[in-house]
Amino acid sequence: MIVNSSSRLNGVLYDLRGPVHDRAAELERRGQEVLRLNIGNPAPFGFEAPEVVVDALRDTLPHAHGYSESQGLGSAREAIRDHYAARPGFPAAGIDDILIGNGVSELVTLTLQALLEPGDEVLIPSPDYPLWTASTVLAGGVPRHYPCDETAGWAPDTEELGRMVTSRTRAIVIINPNNPTGAVYSRRTLDAIAAVADRHGLLLLSDEIYDRIVYPGHVHISTAQVAPMHPCITFSGLSKTSRVAGYRAGWVVATGFSPDDGYLAGLRLLASMRMCASVPAQHAITAALRHDDTIAALRSPGGRLYEQRALTVRLLQEIPGVTCHEPGGGLYAFPRIDPHVHGIVDDEQLVLDFLDAEHVLLVHGRAFNWTRPDHLRIAFLPHPPVLADAMDRFARFLTGYRQHPHRPAA
Repeated sequence: MIVNSSSRLNGVLYDLRGPVHDRAAELERRGQEVLRLNIGNPAPFGFEAPEVVVDALRDTLPHAHGYSESQGLGSAREAIRDHYAARPGFPAAGIDDILIGNGVSELVTLTLQALLEPGDEVLIPSPDYPLWTASTVLAGGVPRHYPCDETAGWAPDTEELGRMVTSRTRAIVIINPNNPTGAVYSRRTLDAIAAVADRHGLLLLSDEIYDRIVYPGHVHISTAQVAPMHPCITFSGLSKTSRVAGYRAGWVVATGFSPDDGYLAGLRLLASMRMCASVPAQHAITAALRHDDTIAALRSPGGRLYEQRALTVRLLQEIPGVTCHEPGGGLYAFPRIDPHVHGIVDDEQLVLDFLDAEHVLLVHGRAFNWTRPDHLRIAFLPHPPVLADAMDRFARFLTGYRQHPHRPAA
């Protein structure tokens, strides 16, 4: 008997955990130590969860073994409401406009499933966080990627975005700060995107999971702040800012909707079908938003993230044929490997060959729906000596590297 997968999975890709990740796992099974610079998981690199957040989870465990309301604990949603109410111009949201999920990833899936008919289109930035593209396909939609311009600090080409709208377009995805580029969008850029959405009646889906990891010289503005009267779903959570990725604590805030809109009712229906998000993690949300700002020191001069970002960018820029826009937010650098200097025609093969040679795991740029094989994403989470060693090994590797067909592992 052969059991096949659903045809809905055709075209669903998530290369952050694809062949390169599988190869790293194989090396580890063979006893090799692999430095994983492929995902933004702070815990393995010594980023401790804030004590106030851990204490809140620990203290509530004896009372958190039952279901909550499907939209989430009232106390957690009140904390989320108050968190956004402190942002100038962010439209007022009640707790019924807030939905808590098992991380933003779950909520991306739910929001797209509640929105799309087969063949509907979603405009997604290129490069993007690939969950958005994969979830659009899984929901029966068609992802269409609008370009971001590296020479303009990875700002979206909003004129091209406007030209891409068709009669089937339903939503625009905004990832700000962007993953993988680290771009933090200006108000002018956000105004231009909101104008496209308003002109064509499109839902704004604003992924802001890195909204509090923004470095000096940059200011994060929520999409809802520039489009308070337009339907917008804002996504965020604790995974990065509170360094508790394993808690799976995320939320969405809906603003600008009409009372007659049926979309939010559909989203609540899907949420109720999975009962509720993890209840202990919801208690952590309240503690994190009301009592924790430890991320501020990490992103400021002298803080680990600030210094590791600067070190990574500097060392990358010292490699001949490599350029790197300094990220304004997030946990990643997205350097360009000049194909005329290094002859790279397959970025996934480059990452595989570097992994085999140096046991350092990176992610190829095309995994983020970037069209050319000339970029990589590097998480700058390890301590500076480890980062410096990894960048030195990458520089030496590139010096003598020539591509050849990659042979599968024996």
